[in-house]
Amino acid sequence: VQPVESGGGLVQAGGSLRLSCAASGITFSTYTMAWYRQAPGKQRELVASVNSGGNTNYADSVKGRFTISRDNAKNTVYLQMNSLKPEDTAVYICNVERAGWSYWGQGTQVTVSS
Repeated sequence: VQPVESGGGLVQAGGSLRLSCAASGITFSTYTMAWYRQAPGKQRELVASVNSGGNTNYADSVKGRFTISRDNAKNTVYLQMNSLKPEDTAVYICNVERAGWSYWGQGTQVTVSS
């Protein structure tokens, strides 16, 4: 299982981006999907997650600005990011997890200029 992210890029502060992560080879609907991010010199942190029941969880720093959603028919999870700030600059990494099995994508760079 290799999650594949897309949608990163360079955006000005206040702008928006939508990230996508596709994961094949699993019963996608039964997995918890999450987005993490890692900025240079910082630890990886959880940004948002959505479980198999559709329940979502967000880091305080992104609440009200980011929205995670999943499309089980397309085996894809999305992260809609609005009102982006320079401190959101990081590599955004998709994670797929269930019952102790965890798979990581390669990540996609998001850069927010001031």
